[in-house]
Amino acid sequence: MPVPGRGQHTSPARQFGPFTVVTRLDSHLPAHTPVPERRYIARSADGDRTVLLSTPLPSTDPQRFMAEADTSRYLLGPWVLPATELAAAPATGRITQPWHARPYVPALPLPVALAVNGGPLPERTVVALAVALAETLAVVHGQELTHAGVSPAAVLLAGDGPRLGCFGAARAAAPDGVSRRNVPGLDAGSLAPEQADGGQPRPSGDVYALGATLAYAATGHVAPERRELPVALRSLVARCLARDPAHRPQLSDIIGELASDPPTAVPAGFDGLGGFGGGSRADSLLGAGWLPARVVAAVVHQSASVLAAEVQLSE
Repeated sequence: MPVPGRGQHTSPARQFGPFTVVTRLDSHLPAHTPVPERRYIARSADGDRTVLLSTPLPSTDPQRFMAEADTSRYLLGPWVLPATELAAAPATGRITQPWHARPYVPALPLPVALAVNGGPLPERTVVALAVALAETLAVVHGQELTHAGVSPAAVLLAGDGPRLGCFGAARAAAPDGVSRRNVPGLDAGSLAPEQADGGQPRPSGDVYALGATLAYAATGHVAPERRELPVALRSLVARCLARDPAHRPQLSDIIGELASDPPTAVPAGFDGLGGFGGGSRADSLLGAGWLPARVVAAVVHQSASVLAAEVQLSE
């Protein structure tokens, strides 16, 4: 991922609060990939903090965008990306430059990872991704929340595991009761039918979106033919993509089918799932080699490029 480098000419960069943009996170996404927000890698003026920073699309209501960002601050679990800093509201209460940020983790959006890999990801990677994301959604649902933003672009692949972002994308893009079909930024193939029709996002819709995302990781598109999927995932993905929410599997069933090992032991007093369960069954699947070598190399290159980048502050 190219970023402004040492000794190169750089034009004044965009600033959001205390942060100056280094580069766009999605600059290498395949054409026409839906992304529900604009995402950047940015740095504080003193250079001490690098963050992943998001701003809404022009079609997104900024107040709804910020409301979802505010809720995301309370998300638990090892593989989520909760907002840690938000644009301050002025005295009027309406934010004119909405943004939120979370600590930077070197990672590639899932569609970029497939492009770097030259095609779909290996079965081992997809299975590990499935268990980690299912555990993450189980924690979110245990908090009585619905993610409402799972899609290929919302998943970032880091060396130690995935990160799930874009919380509340469907709610931010359009209010309940309004059709979300053809809404800019939303991945139509990842929206459960009831959610696309404007229904209130519910946990079963996250399961549908998870199935579409896993299908994408394994085949390169969200609605593959059954025979295109690895044998281990065919039945599971098909059930996740059931049009009737009642026919979709429970997240615990997904984890149980794909993770044969018991939960990883954790030290006394520490719960890797933020208080919802005892350890993570994904940990045993996310060890060395869980990502293809080309993807690992691209993540390392991004990290080194961002570290070396210099930004010119706006006057």
